[in-house]
Amino acid sequence: MNIGFIGLGNMGLPMARNLLKAGHNLTVYNRTRSRAQLLESEGARVADNPSEACLGDAVVTMLADDHALHDILGNLVEGLGASTVHVSMSTVSVAMSRQMAKLHAQHEQGYIAAPVFGRPEAAAAQKLFVVAAGPRALVERCQPLFDVIGQKTFVVGEDPPAANVIKLCGNFMIASILEILGESVALARKSGIDAGTYLEVLTGTLFAAPVFKTYGRLIAQENYEPAGFKAALGLKDARLVLAAADAAAVPMPIANLVHDRLLTLVAQGRHDLDWCALARLVAEQAGLTKGSG
Repeated sequence: MNIGFIGLGNMGLPMARNLLKAGHNLTVYNRTRSRAQLLESEGARVADNPSEACLGDAVVTMLADDHALHDILGNLVEGLGASTVHVSMSTVSVAMSRQMAKLHAQHEQGYIAAPVFGRPEAAAAQKLFVVAAGPRALVERCQPLFDVIGQKTFVVGEDPPAANVIKLCGNFMIASILEILGESVALARKSGIDAGTYLEVLTGTLFAAPVFKTYGRLIAQENYEPAGFKAALGLKDARLVLAAADAAAVPMPIANLVHDRLLTLVAQGRHDLDWCALARLVAEQAGLTKGSG
């Protein structure tokens, strides 16, 4: 496939690199050009502006937030080829996804939402999970792209914003798990139990899911940097899920709590720590210092 890729952050760079390795022709654009140039020696063409990456079979956007996507929306609409599909893999608001769907439809352009679950190491290992929504024919056309990026694709309907709802709900649940992991580990540590031993029992019995194992290990080791997913981005997602809940008239009291906990981290200047540093917040409030317990 001829693919454009816009956004080469912690997730986008390994995803784009895997597409190159799989033999796809890639044109890349990143606001900080040096990130795009990292792939130039591997065979990618570096675009001077977003529009230059909007030709071919598909253009993937993998950007940090609504604002970053909105900044290039005009370039996307103006530059998109007649048969090019815009594949939005960013974690953006449901409202933004709906706006993009409407705008592309007005211009008779292809659009699907396909956010992913997984951290940068999963992106590098081609182990992401893709949640895709949009016209079935377009999803099927882009399946070779998804097969390179992830280990499984879930097609959740023809309305693109449905994929964004699922992605935000998933991230809300992860953030909630980080809070309960932090609280329970703090209790174990203050009771004289080694955090690693405690988590070995829990993740080997009742809570064997990858999310508990991955984040449990980071929390037990108090390993919060470099961040795989920054607390500032977690706060952004907490705001987005609350906005979606408000629009759908769904009370989400735990989402409000998690939002405030992430806001506390950011307010303390810890926005660049991994979002599992919620556990550090709990430990400090329990009177525990690094490595104690």
